[in-house]
Amino acid sequence: QVQLVESGGGLVQPGGSLRLSCAASGSIFSIYTMGWYRQTPASQRELVAAITTSGSSNYVDSVKGRFTISRDNAKNTVYLQMNSLKPEDTAVYYCNADIVPPGGKRHNYWGQGTQVTVSS
Repeated sequence: QVQLVESGGGLVQPGGSLRLSCAASGSIFSIYTMGWYRQTPASQRELVAAITTSGSSNYVDSVKGRFTISRDNAKNTVYLQMNSLKPEDTAVYYCNADIVPPGGKRHNYWGQGTQVTVSS
């Protein structure tokens, strides 16, 4: 009954920018940590960035200084602003969140993924 819906992926040239969004909907009491992961056919899924309810964030070293994660708790939405994109950022990006439903236990949810391609 909980869904994470991502948007904002696409094709961009090296050095360009994209903004990913992920909105959580359904039976939600509270949302804890939200994050973005990415995966290519040749690699395992890796954490790109995560943000807690209070706004504390962490990033994988390869995106520090280029990507910014943020969230709007009122909208149950997390964003990933990606600047100075490189071809090696090409991947499917997945939204992830720890969500507590009303009267239920915390559970981890994934979005369906959105493709980001950085190419000239």
